[in-house]
Amino acid sequence: MLDATTFKDVVSGRRRGAAASVMRSALRLAEAPYTFAVRRRNLRFDSGRAEIVDVGVPVVSIGNLTLGGTGKTPMVAWIARRLLDRGVRVAIVSRGYGTSDDQPNDEARELAARLPDVPHIQNRDRVAAARVAIDRHGAQAIVMDDGFQHRRLARDLDVVLIDATEPFGFDHVFPRGTLREPVESLRRAQVAVLTRADLVSPQRREEIRRRVFEIAPSLDWIESNHAPSELVNAAGQRRDLSWLADRNIAAFCGIGNPAAFEQALRACRANVTGFRTFADHFDYTQHAGTGQRDEAPPITAQLGHWAKSLAAEALVATCKDLTKIPHAELAGVPLWALAINLQFTSGGSLLEQRLTSLLHPSNPESQVLTPNSRPPIAAP
Repeated sequence: MLDATTFKDVVSGRRRGAAASVMRSALRLAEAPYTFAVRRRNLRFDSGRAEIVDVGVPVVSIGNLTLGGTGKTPMVAWIARRLLDRGVRVAIVSRGYGTSDDQPNDEARELAARLPDVPHIQNRDRVAAARVAIDRHGAQAIVMDDGFQHRRLARDLDVVLIDATEPFGFDHVFPRGTLREPVESLRRAQVAVLTRADLVSPQRREEIRRRVFEIAPSLDWIESNHAPSELVNAAGQRRDLSWLADRNIAAFCGIGNPAAFEQALRACRANVTGFRTFADHFDYTQHAGTGQRDEAPPITAQLGHWAKSLAAEALVATCKDLTKIPHAELAGVPLWALAINLQFTSGGSLLEQRLTSLLHPSNPESQVLTPNSRPPIAAP
């Protein structure tokens, strides 16, 4: 089985040679039945043959077209906070990928740190999760994390994130590329947000925008950056980003788009002497090469010794990684996480207007967003 890095090298065409060509051909053969199944499933929902359930409160879905990280967690946090600021009781629902023993997964823990006052219900059945949020927590609005492909729960606003560094999944549906479904599915959405826009040129941003509008011309278009804000650690300490400048660090992550994390560190002028990647949702309690938890040394200790061998002054990970490593240092090397906030660089007011319309459907401008014509939400 291909690891994530090798897989992307193959499907992107970066890996050359006969072996890579054979792999791409094999993956292309597997792409056809997968794409057919996705189109067939979407047709069932579009035609009304598959049930779409309205839970009676506004639902905002945050999702993407591609596998891997596009920055959904900062967007989920931003929308949930905006709803809270408007006096709305909000809850987050998600599938809970990677959960075990009914424990929250890494994204849920990261969101809990950002939004301790927002309940987060994880369940493969998002309709059931939404009903729990409403019945047990009194939710007046639902934010569905990673919900674009989950068609069963009715939503009033579909926000699709497009990573500027890998916008269209190498133009192939999985497994030949990283698209979860064909790009024409963008027509289901109302808002497209280009994330990590600062990591590509203005010309490239315009190319992406034009292609999106060729597919879905009625979308609201928003551009955003994932801006590093500070360093945090498991002890609750914080450091200014200026601490990274010209400092030797070793970095690691287990996220969907590790290259973007490395670019963010270098943008902070850190001297990244070593960079290691792990699978998305990686369990750092494992022991290298075994996948078990009863042999020494654990991967966390190995990371510390690795950083020492590079004469690194610190290890730096993402906040998502830090939720699974409750230590302020590894083998004596300080461990920090790079906190990221969402910054809109253009079109942010369009999303504010969408949320206003969602909460006040009596406004004539909002009718396109509220097909169920619910009454306005009163602050509790």
